[in-house]
This record gives sequence, structure tokens and C-alpha cells, in this order.
Amino acid sequence: QPPPYPASKLLNMSCRQLLFSAIFTATVITADKPNIIVLFADDLGFGDLSVYGHPTSTSPNLDKMAKEGLVFTQFYSASPVCSPSRAALLTGRYQSRSGIWPGVFGAASTGGLPHNETTSAEALKEAGYATGMVGKWHLGVGKNQTYLPTNHGFDYYMGIPYSHDMCPCLVCFYPHQPCFDKCRTGETILLT
Repeated sequence: QPPPYPASKLLNMSCRQLLFSAIFTATVITADKPNIIVLFADDLGFGDLSVYGHPTSTSPNLDKMAKEGLVFTQFYSASPVCSPSRAALLTGRYQSRSGIWPGVFGAASTGGLPHNETTSAEALKEAGYATGMVGKWHLGVGKNQTYLPTNHGFDYYMGIPYSHDMCPCLVCFYPHQPCFDKCRTGETILLT
């Protein structure tokens, strides 16, 4: 039976970067479909990982995933900055069509990825997948957290809403290290 969305809608996604800034996962609810994991990283070049031939960088877990899965060797990012490239990755559309252009969302931003945009998470849920997002979202928070991933088709979200260096986000080193509130006070805060 064909998926409810054409493959081009699910796979027409841009990606220049590939590591741990955001991890989007779709887990199979039934065993007849493959699991899908998309790794999306900021500031990572094509040759920066051993799976792509870097002579000294080691990434054994990524190498194992690549060996057991599918590796893309040619792709393009829709934008050189975070929010527009993430919008394009999740919707399969040019970022300017969704209004996420040309800059990025910050802590004071009130907008976000419009709810009328269909994300790959929403399409995958309709195809029987459970979805999750871990890492940097950077597609808006909004009033009452209306633009966070759980309002865009993701069942689970654990991460930060924008870059870790944007206030008021604390810079933390879990589980038992201090957090640094460098933006507001410059003080160190111990979380218990």
C-alpha cells in the first residue's frame, strides 16, 4: 500500500550538516517499516566525519549507523543559517515559502514555523510512525509554547528551543555540573 504522502514530500529535504544539533527520529509502530533517524548539525562540513573519509576524525557510532543504514553523499542545505535550514528539512519546501527567511529565531522572537506547514513528523505519524525530536529546535517557541515540536507532529521533544548561546538559555553540563547564566548575570548556578 503506498504511503499517504508522496515520497517526494517526505524525502525532498535539504541537509548540508549531519551530527547532533538536532536528531529527528521516527520509530516504527509495526515491524513492516524501517526506522528513520535524521541527524542534523550546524557547522559540520562534508569531510569532517570518518564515515565520509576524514583521515583523523573518529566517529565509531556514526560509522556503525552508516554501515547498517543509508548514507547520503550529495545534498544541499536550503540556507546557511539554522532556522531556515531546519524549516526546509522538516517541510521539504524552500524556507521562504514557509516564511522562515532570512534570519533565525531568538529568545525574544514571537513567531515560529506556521502550523499550516506539514512537517515530515506529521506525515510519518499518518503513516504509522511514532516520532521524537532531540536537540536544538530553532523554529520558534511562541506564546504558550505553541511552536515547539510537539505541536508540529512530534510525540516527544527533549532539547533547547534555540541556540545554546542565545539568552535566556542556561549553558549546562549535566548531570552534576554547574550551569552558567552568562547572559544575565555572569554567575554560576548549581541546579539540584
